[in-house]
Amino acid sequence: MNVYIKEVSRHLSDLGVYVDVFTRQQGEHVDTVATLAERARVIHVPAGPERYLPKDRVVEHLPEFICNMRDFIQAEDARYDVIHSHYWLSGRVAGYFKSAWRIPMVAMFHTLAELKNQVSLSEDEIESPLRVGIERMTVATADRVIASTAVDRGHLESHYAADRDRVTILPCGVDLDLFHPGDTAAARQSLGLDGDRMILFVGRIQQLKGIDVLLRAARILADRTGVPAFRVTIVGGRPSGERNDPELRELHRLQRLASELGLEDRVHWIGAVDQSELPRYYQAADVTVAPSTYESFGLVALESMACGTPVVASKVGGLLTTVEDGANGFLIDGRNPADYAERMADLIGPTSLQHHLGARAREMARQFSWERTATQLRALYEDLSAARDRGNAPATVWQK
Repeated sequence: MNVYIKEVSRHLSDLGVYVDVFTRQQGEHVDTVATLAERARVIHVPAGPERYLPKDRVVEHLPEFICNMRDFIQAEDARYDVIHSHYWLSGRVAGYFKSAWRIPMVAMFHTLAELKNQVSLSEDEIESPLRVGIERMTVATADRVIASTAVDRGHLESHYAADRDRVTILPCGVDLDLFHPGDTAAARQSLGLDGDRMILFVGRIQQLKGIDVLLRAARILADRTGVPAFRVTIVGGRPSGERNDPELRELHRLQRLASELGLEDRVHWIGAVDQSELPRYYQAADVTVAPSTYESFGLVALESMACGTPVVASKVGGLLTTVEDGANGFLIDGRNPADYAERMADLIGPTSLQHHLGARAREMARQFSWERTATQLRALYEDLSAARDRGNAPATVWQK
């Protein structure tokens, strides 16, 4: 979601659209206003403690957020043509300002609580009835709801009673200048790799991401004869430090599992890295594995494919849109680690399959770009503004 908002805001700015991104302030020494692009900025709004809070605790601070946001806007005498929310919490805020300002509202959900709850394997990942309710209210309130894929639109219709006429399919993009094929040997050397094959995972440390399936598949792979030496690199995870942080609990669970499977020397936990550093990992990898139980789009898969690295992914959600089984990667139906191990072996073995699928993966990724996403989004904003008889003035967008 953060990548989406950043990239879309930058490219909307290039298209002449003024964008203000409002978010809750989480640090004591954060500037109130930060420049994102020539016509785009981020406004940090005080609301509750100026530190990380679990999402369900942020709800109680929404009234303060609305009041402080309103005060900032009044002080600047700002006017907006469209309001665009990107999360269930911001959907509630957007609904308030849609009514107060009488302007069109666009909503996007980068994950849906109902879908997460269907596949959640732990209590830590069960979303609250409050979130589900706010998501339903947001779908009913928004003038237009954006789905990243046809599968995502189907979920909005079947689980949230979304009106098909108000749901627009608008795919995510990828930075093709940042994510591109590179010198595999140089990338591995820069990461300190010693020549072993590399199996990569990128993403948050959550049970629905299926990292445990990857670890069990790696154990199966390690026990097979004729498989070259390999390592599993886990990129992602930024525990908050809070005692009850579910991400920290999941990280400890996975590390215990890796130890029980005898994979301590093969699995490397990198933690979160800056977006600009990710291409080196994709370029160094033989395969990226995405064994999620739910993905609304699957941006990691697209980033990997843009770098020419094929993906072994679960047959769910938005991954069905970008990964073509046997053509530019492999799709796995179910959570059987042996199925993942089989396809991982195909891509780290001494064959030309990895290069063939990687080239096709890059071709697929070229169909997606943030410029295209932003252009389509601007057209949507203009259509909604015209429908409200707001004239032909340059669009200004509020996003959260």
